[in-house]
Amino acid sequence: MKTVYLVRHGESEANTDPILRGPEAPLTEKGREQASLLAERAAKLPIEIIIASKFTRSIQTAEIIQKKVNQPIESVPLFGERTHPTRHYGQHRDDPTVIKEIKTMIENLTLPNFRLSDEENFEDLKERATQAVRYLENRPENNILVVSHGAFIRFVVGIVLFEDNFNGYESKRLLLAAQTKNTGITVLAFDPANEKFAAWRLLVWNDHAHLG
Repeated sequence: MKTVYLVRHGESEANTDPILRGPEAPLTEKGREQASLLAERAAKLPIEIIIASKFTRSIQTAEIIQKKVNQPIESVPLFGERTHPTRHYGQHRDDPTVIKEIKTMIENLTLPNFRLSDEENFEDLKERATQAVRYLENRPENNILVVSHGAFIRFVVGIVLFEDNFNGYESKRLLLAAQTKNTGITVLAFDPANEKFAAWRLLVWNDHAHLG
């Protein structure tokens, strides 16, 4: 059986800065402390490989974990955060136009092929999440820790739960109702030989007990 530990990065300036930040936003001091607490916990797990998105906050989180688990890191773009409209980056998160456009994007996840501008839409994210799940299936390791991002973790879980039937309504519910804490752990199991359950199973959602 393969076990995948999906981890959201530690708190970053993208979470706290009033200006919307992109891939370059680093961890805050609190985020580094969160990652250190997670690393203590990860050291007790049989991790064989750490996979991180190419976002700075993800790589920094992975590097802090690596110091405790002493396993290699691979940076894989598939696991990056959802791409928002380019025009949003550098804007204030309380800007009325930005708020309205983000709300419009979420409301229209159920509308086939809806795209506000150059952001990733539902179809893009579903395809990328599907590729990410296939990528994990084909990894040779049996215990994989993936440092990714809140929205994309939800899409990966959506593919695990609903497979090809994953739709815009379900993605909208996951984004709005399924919380992911910084450094929260979501655990997935993959066992295609198991005849009692589905090949992919969701074992744990957003466990952040290490934060106290």
